[in-house]
Amino acid sequence: MKGLVYKSTGSWYVVKTTDGKVYNARIKGIFKIDGITSTNPLAVGDEVEMIIENEVEDTGTITYIYPRLNYVARTSPRNKNQHHIIASNLDQALIFATLKDPKTSTGFIDRFLVACEMYHLPALIVFNKSDIYRKKELDKFEEIKTTYQAIGYKVLLTSIINKTGINEVKELLQNKTTLLSGHSGVGKSTLINEIFPQLTLKTQEVSGWSGKGLHTTTFAEMFDLTFGGRIIDTPGIRELGLADVTKQEISGYFPEMKAVINDCQFNNCMHLNEDICGVKIAVNSGTISTERYLSYLNIVDSISENKWS
Repeated sequence: MKGLVYKSTGSWYVVKTTDGKVYNARIKGIFKIDGITSTNPLAVGDEVEMIIENEVEDTGTITYIYPRLNYVARTSPRNKNQHHIIASNLDQALIFATLKDPKTSTGFIDRFLVACEMYHLPALIVFNKSDIYRKKELDKFEEIKTTYQAIGYKVLLTSIINKTGINEVKELLQNKTTLLSGHSGVGKSTLINEIFPQLTLKTQEVSGWSGKGLHTTTFAEMFDLTFGGRIIDTPGIRELGLADVTKQEISGYFPEMKAVINDCQFNNCMHLNEDICGVKIAVNSGTISTERYLSYLNIVDSISENKWS
């Protein structure tokens, strides 16, 4: 019987079959997927084959994973030499950010966008909590919006409290499978509660002493949208460690850098100290944002040279 993984708790998986029935299922044996080494053999969004074990208790055993169209991964929090698949078979990813309580750094956004570019996944950026922004934050938003829209990313401003921008977000989610991500405390669960008031997902305020969001989602979970499509809520991520990438590849995942790489003197230019570098020329002329270039440098510096297998 074919089904779709809606939730993973590490040992048990919630699977919804094509006829709409929900089962708790476990894995049969050890799955090895060609070309993928991860700490989790199954992820939310995976299409699977399942044998029903107990119709009364609605339990089953997963026997096969269908090939993935795509997936997004991060370095494993427990083992930096392995990666953890966040979700699979996605149409797009939406990163929730805030400019206040807590403040999301553009460096974190850029790291997330690189992860999306690596897996050819369209990305949307939503800045939430606009109801608490003053002129300083609103001016910063316009600056950020100009930067990211110029390189092809859609940027929205929302307030779940004031119901601002919610309809625009719903339109972007309709009939697509969307990964929702971002730091804890930025409003992912609050948005889901707005769309699905019957769920009443647990939400928490931002930690007063640290200014950082508190974790509320423990495991990734997928929800069907009443207006078509699905969303996948993920645990609040403090840091997104990139997996399966080398230092030399990073600039290819910055669209504005990729556009001028042919202007570099050397094919293996790292855009650091080279004399004739199209990227640095574009930064100096203002064509490429200095902030984005600094993000690139930080990401390159953080990449280990370990080879993934």
